[in-house]
Amino acid sequence: MAVVEIYTKQFCPFCWRALDLLSSKDIEIEEIAIDGGGPKRELMIERANGRSTVPQIFIRGEHVGGCSELVRLEQEGRLDALLKGGR
Repeated sequence: MAVVEIYTKQFCPFCWRALDLLSSKDIEIEEIAIDGGGPKRELMIERANGRSTVPQIFIRGEHVGGCSELVRLEQEGRLDALLKGGR
């Protein structure tokens, strides 16, 4: 299964929703807290092509978007395949 990186802030309900969905999968999740800003936030913005909202989610290093995009992938039945290495 894929390693998923998710940039979060502590009091973000969209982050909580995305983490809940990802936690229901058999995957390794690397949560990167950016509450204080700094270099981690700047790296997230760079990796996410200028997007500065959280969460920002990466599967195998590929940016998939935020919570809405993650939920859409799940609703369309494409998330599990993406996590397993497919499209």
